[in-house]
Amino acid sequence: MNFSALSIKNPVPAIMLFILLTLAGLLAFKATLVQDFPDIDMPAVMVTAVLEGAAPAQLETEVARKIEDAVATLEAVKHLHTTIRDGEVSVMVEFTLEKNTAEAVNDVRSAIDRVRADLPQDLRNPIVTKVNNAGRAVLVFSASSNKLDEQEVTWFVDNTVTKKLLSVTGVGAVKRLGGVNREVRIELDATKMSALKLTALDVSRQLKLVQQENSGGRGDVSGVEQNVRTIATVKSVAELAAIQLPLPAKNGINLHVRLDQVADVTDTFAERRSIALKNGKPVIGIEILRTRGASEVKVAAGVQAAIAQLQQEHPNVNLALEIDNAAPVEENFVGSMNMLYEGAILAVLVVWWFLRDWRATLIAAVALPLSVIPTFLGMYYFGFTLNT
Repeated sequence: MNFSALSIKNPVPAIMLFILLTLAGLLAFKATLVQDFPDIDMPAVMVTAVLEGAAPAQLETEVARKIEDAVATLEAVKHLHTTIRDGEVSVMVEFTLEKNTAEAVNDVRSAIDRVRADLPQDLRNPIVTKVNNAGRAVLVFSASSNKLDEQEVTWFVDNTVTKKLLSVTGVGAVKRLGGVNREVRIELDATKMSALKLTALDVSRQLKLVQQENSGGRGDVSGVEQNVRTIATVKSVAELAAIQLPLPAKNGINLHVRLDQVADVTDTFAERRSIALKNGKPVIGIEILRTRGASEVKVAAGVQAAIAQLQQEHPNVNLALEIDNAAPVEENFVGSMNMLYEGAILAVLVVWWFLRDWRATLIAAVALPLSVIPTFLGMYYFGFTLNT
C-alpha cells in the first residue's frame, strides 16, 4: 500500500503531520534572517602593521615585503593584496575556498610571529584579523550640536553613542567619520634645551620611563596571596608637565628640570585627517555595521530604537539618520511577500475558473500553503537566509 492510499484510509496521522510541519514552518519563517545578500565565509585574512611617521617607500622595503614573503609560502594561498599608506601597511591574504578560515588565521599569525624580529623595532605588533564580508554599513547617522563644540560632540559619540549601539544585538562595529582626536602635545623649546644640554631623545626616554606598568610578582598581605603591580602612569596633563627631567651632573650634584620649563605642554586635538560635512557644515558621521549572520532589518530596527532613546536622554545633540541601507531590503522583502500572496490567490482562482468545483478549489487552496510553508523549516535548519 502506497503513502497516498494509507493517508486516505487513515487521514488523522497525515493531517496532524502536516499541521505540525506548517506550524514549524511558520515559526522557522519568522526566525529566518532577511538580508540583501547571503553571507559568504571567504577564507581571507587581513594583516595590518602601523609604523607612525614612516614613508611608503620605507614601509615597502622594511615591512610589506617581509610580511609578503612570510605568508606567501603558506599552504593554499591564492592571492596577496597589499596597500601602503603613510605609516600603515595592509596585506590581505586570500586562500582557496577549501581552506578553513580559523586555520588560515592561525597560519598567518604564526607566520607573522616568525618574522617579527626582522621587522622594525618601533613597529606596532601587526594585527591579524579575519576579513569580514558582512557588507556595507546598515545605517549612517550624523551627530551635531548648537550647544556643544566639536570636541565635546566627538567625546559624546565615542563614549556614549558607540557603547550604546554596540550593546544592540547584531551590531558588529560602530565607526566614527570626522570629528577630532584628543592629543597631548609637547613642543620643545630649542633654545632652553640647548642651554641645558638636553636633547629630544632624553625627553622621549624619560616619558617612556614614567609611562610603564609592570608586574611586581606576588605578595603576602594578611595571609592572603595577592598579585602586585607597579603603576607609573600620569593621569593628567598637569602631572605630565611636572615630570622631572635629569640634567648632566654638576660638581657631583644631580640636577633636574621640570618638563614645562623647557616645553609647552598643551591638551589639544590632533591634526584633522578626515571630515564629514552636512550642508557644508562639519558634523560627525556614525556608521553601523552588522555582524556576520545578523539580519539587516532587525539590526536597523534595534539601532533606531537605541538612537531614539539616546536622543531623548541627550536633547542637546542632534542625531539624524542620513543613510538607511536596510529600508530597500525591507521594501523588497515586503514586495516579494505580497507577490507570493497574489500568486497563491490567483492560482486558486484559476483552478475555480476552469473546474468550477468548490471541492477541487478547496483542495488546491489547502495544498499550496501546506506544500510551501514547511519548506521554510528546512531553510532555517540548514542556515539559509531570505535574500532580496
